Amino acid sequence: MTRYGYFGPSGTFTEMALLDWPPARDAERVPFASVDATLAAVRGGDVDAAMVPIENSVEGGVSATLDALATGSPLIVIAERLVKIRFVLAAREGMTLERVATIGTHSHAWAQVRGWVGANLPEVTYVPTLSTASAATDLAPGGEGRHDAAICAPVAAAQAGLQVLADDIGDIKRAVTRFVLVARPNRIPAPTGADKTTVVLYQRKDMAGGLLRLLDQFATRGINMTRLESRPTKHSMGDYCFSVDIEGHVLDERVGEALTGLKRVCAEVVFLGSYARADNGRAQVAPFNGDDDFRAAARWLDAIRDLVQ
Repeated sequence: MTRYGYFGPSGTFTEMALLDWPPARDAERVPFASVDATLAAVRGGDVDAAMVPIENSVEGGVSATLDALATGSPLIVIAERLVKIRFVLAAREGMTLERVATIGTHSHAWAQVRGWVGANLPEVTYVPTLSTASAATDLAPGGEGRHDAAICAPVAAAQAGLQVLADDIGDIKRAVTRFVLVARPNRIPAPTGADKTTVVLYQRKDMAGGLLRLLDQFATRGINMTRLESRPTKHSMGDYCFSVDIEGHVLDERVGEALTGLKRVCAEVVFLGSYARADNGRAQVAPFNGDDDFRAAARWLDAIRDLVQ
């Protein structure tokens, strides 16, 4: 049986994303305490694939995931899922909203509810936890929670047997988190026509116009970027790599040419996969940048080269 890992414990939004992946619903699911531990399990063969958060519409990229994917033995993204985020404030039976002095939750969740907390519980103290679900399970019977209430998903509150003191407390009601299913390199999903490709780019040298030189590989081929983030390489101060999502599949001619160009000008290109977009959005291909255009240009060049004695 296929084993799927996820950033746990049970009751996290990550588990919800994994359950949205049909093959995982009837498979063994294994929670891990951190993103690093989750991806290490994939690399070590303890699980066949794993779901981790990579981007939030409020807070941006998830640093732990971006960094873990950019380094270490190769991994590839084989799918993505989008989960609408809804937070509740939950506590043990008997606790009231007026008595809450400390709240536990994950840092990304806290960033999304600070407005509500400031307006309703301005004197409260924030207690960081490993995940939103662990904030809830710490308050379950037998738990050792150091906080009075937890900010978590409704399912986590229910699983921990907690009462909900306030529902839907997120500051931005349309907040969404993007999750990716990661596996060891084996087979890349076939193109669907609504695909995304993820790469990490390392510059040869930090110089004026260096980033522009990299991005020009996409622009000249009419490729749209859906995400661009810089991350420190941890080698020295000011040394950064760039994590990029683009529209299209590695089998698309324009994407293949762009990756070839990047391989030529970059110190390193880490290919993290081509996979179907969760929103089914199809790429808007600029004029003269379709597969037929690139193939016609290649045939023209081949015909000229055939004339060489």
